[in-house]
Amino acid sequence: QVQLVESGGGLVQPGGSLRLSCAASGSIASINVMGWYRQAPGKERELVATSSVGGSTNYGGPVRGRFTISRNNAENRVYLQMNSLKPEDTAVYYCNANIFDRVHYGFLEVWGQGTLVTVSS
Repeated sequence: QVQLVESGGGLVQPGGSLRLSCAASGSIASINVMGWYRQAPGKERELVATSSVGGSTNYGGPVRGRFTISRNNAENRVYLQMNSLKPEDTAVYYCNANIFDRVHYGFLEVWGQGTLVTVSS
């Protein structure tokens, strides 16, 4: 089994910062892309940021310049540093990874359970 566990969500004031963490565990042979998505109430899930195993990154338009994704390949972890947070950043943030499972001997797309980020004064 492969799973992703997020941590670091919570309540923060506008203009503040928060750091999310996601750890992958289980029968992992390798991880290709790791990333973050978010879903606000009444809206569709959207891309926040992704990071390839080679280090290239991609950001969704609303967060570009404010959020930074990073990963620790040795520990199968990905992080999201969120600065200058706005009320419209309020959402459930989901970790996502494309993982080669050594038991099933194939790539799996895995999602975490989500962590709530609330930006409010």
